[in-house]
Amino acid sequence: MKSMRHTRETRPHFHFKPWNVGRFLIWGLFALVLVVAPLLWTSSFAQTMLCQIGIAIIACLAYNMLLGQGGMLSFGHAVYSGLGGFLAIHTLNLASSGALPIPVSLVPVAGGLGGLLFAALLGYVTTKKSGTTFAMITLGIGELVWSMSLMLPEFFGGEGGISGNRVFGDKVLGISFGPQIQVYYLIAIYCFISTVAMYALTRTPLGRMLNAVRDNPERVEFIGYSTQHVRYFAFMLSGFFAGIAGGLSALNFEIVTAEVVGAARSGAYLLFVFLGGATFFFGPIIGAVLMVVALVLLSELTKAWLLYLGLIFLFMVMFAPGGFASLIMMNLRVAMFGKLRKLWTAYLALGGSGLVALLGGSAMIEMLYHLQLNAALGPEMSYLGATLNAQGADSWTGAALVLLTGVGMFELSRRHFAHEWGDVQEEIEKEIKRRETL
Repeated sequence: MKSMRHTRETRPHFHFKPWNVGRFLIWGLFALVLVVAPLLWTSSFAQTMLCQIGIAIIACLAYNMLLGQGGMLSFGHAVYSGLGGFLAIHTLNLASSGALPIPVSLVPVAGGLGGLLFAALLGYVTTKKSGTTFAMITLGIGELVWSMSLMLPEFFGGEGGISGNRVFGDKVLGISFGPQIQVYYLIAIYCFISTVAMYALTRTPLGRMLNAVRDNPERVEFIGYSTQHVRYFAFMLSGFFAGIAGGLSALNFEIVTAEVVGAARSGAYLLFVFLGGATFFFGPIIGAVLMVVALVLLSELTKAWLLYLGLIFLFMVMFAPGGFASLIMMNLRVAMFGKLRKLWTAYLALGGSGLVALLGGSAMIEMLYHLQLNAALGPEMSYLGATLNAQGADSWTGAALVLLTGVGMFELSRRHFAHEWGDVQEEIEKEIKRRETL
């Protein structure tokens, strides 16, 4: 009897973990968007933008591996995507000349290995420190590499950069990577695989330990882990994916210049990852879309696009420091409890008053830029279909009145929204406590 009881107690048990259907749906939807996007936007300009968005998604997610997951503020991460791009374009030239038997589809991997190599070399010194010291070291390394790009024209190509040709050899299954849509689908494949890999990394012990190093490095050291080693491994992985983004960019544009390792590119990564939401995994994806839209579309609409971008960043820091991803998640929480319908009028008031303020402020900005840059064309200018006199007092007075009216309405709407939001949060907390007592 005792042996039978022992047999029942030691019999192996099989536990079946149910599939996370929601996660599969999200990844399936992401893949579907990547596949369908160029079929909906068929113009060459739209497909070029889609290619840049796919590249930016990889680069921003790679950067967020440091900033959002590891708490490492880097001012020079464009070094690794840029150097990966240079190695990729050299690899492409060797392959096109027949000196290196490698297909075009694997050239981005060469860029990733290049980014990994330089991250391993430079990251070992960089990750010995953290916080402000780490940020300053990355800034110095970024400036050092950028200055070397002008001193070593054999590798960097000088001011003209290095160009290449991605169309060479025989077609494989009818694919030559000449048409832009073929390049897009290659970028989409790399984008999906890289995104899945970087998300999977967040679920590993290394990813969890990286979060611990971000939140409480002293405790990590206390339990026996080296924070420098954790930061170093994450830095190398981030450099690898950044190098893949650089390699894809080299294939897309068929040229790599010194601009790709400059401080402006590193600053763009930091700015748009923060705007997207560094504390959420999908935040950098939003930031990547915003980055391409701002650098391509907004720069075509107005010459003052950098000023608008700075103002957007300022308002996001003041009112939504968690980025657009935090706004989405907070409203999803409200929607899950069925409280979102109580806020839609407040959102309409915020949006309408903000639009009025934007119209007045942008009119003043455009008139100022017209006087500074287009004075030879005369004082009159076109703004949203209306003709404004940049030297007329009535135009400036009207724009200022619209701006002040919009700002006043926005402040009143913001206070009303804050009151409504507080009431909704209290109701949600009461509902949570009620459910806990059941």
